[in-house]
Amino acid sequence: MQSPTFALRAAAPALAFIAACGAPPPASAPPSGDASVIAANRRADAYLRSANLEGAARYYQEAIRLAQSVEDPEGIAANAINLSIVYQRLGRHDEARASLAQVLDRGQLKFSADQLARAALRRSVLDLDDRRVASAREWLERAAAHCRQRDCSVSGAIQNVRGQLALESGRPDLAATSAKAALSASRASGDRPETANALRLLGIVAMHTGDAAAASGYLEEALALDRELAAPRKIYLDLIGLGRASALKGDRGAERAFYERARAVSEADRDADGAAQARTLIDGLDNKLHAGPPAPPPR
Repeated sequence: MQSPTFALRAAAPALAFIAACGAPPPASAPPSGDASVIAANRRADAYLRSANLEGAARYYQEAIRLAQSVEDPEGIAANAINLSIVYQRLGRHDEARASLAQVLDRGQLKFSADQLARAALRRSVLDLDDRRVASAREWLERAAAHCRQRDCSVSGAIQNVRGQLALESGRPDLAATSAKAALSASRASGDRPETANALRLLGIVAMHTGDAAAASGYLEEALALDRELAAPRKIYLDLIGLGRASALKGDRGAERAFYERARAVSEADRDADGAAQARTLIDGLDNKLHAGPPAPPPR
């Protein structure tokens, strides 16, 4: 019999949890600065919300260029981090790293500790998505080193990624500890996206330990938050997780229903990869159904 951990690792949609659940949301437009930088950032954000990733990348690049022309570190950092998120979603990971290097390889400009923490965390998430676990751990510790001040904006996210790294190392106990710390920090600061990420991670941990009921509870909470936040990619992950929790319960009907909902969300979000992964899971259920019951063991 497969262990819950192996069963989760066996499917690409489940693996998507690891990189996505701790990723902080795009940085907001700088509250002050050159008007042209802010305008380009807002236009990029609009393209991102409409799932036009190429358009978003183009305008984040323009915002960076404009911010560089007036030596605006805040504008450079916010847009470089956002551009890395877009490139990651496009599968252009080398370009995502190059975007972050504009902050992490600081040169002559001085970036704040919070900006450096956000950029290092993004690099950690990016490397984790590529299964560069050692590098992801190194960048996470750099993010934590920058995140010493009391009001650090990514303290909860750092705990979430630390939990994911623990899960990758086969330590669900440590993953649960980090996820609970992330949940406490994000609730205290009112960071709803990171609260949802922590709940989703707790759901994943529960699946790894075979506790389907707890997994469903955490994932339903995450789904409710992600709906309020109108975050399609996170809603997709919640639904896939709920499908897997249903599989652990042996409820094939609910499993299929969650995967169908995940496919519909991805198609509406123009997320071809997500829709394809959901279809793969649905097809897998169909194949099991058509294969009939397993053969009896040899006598």
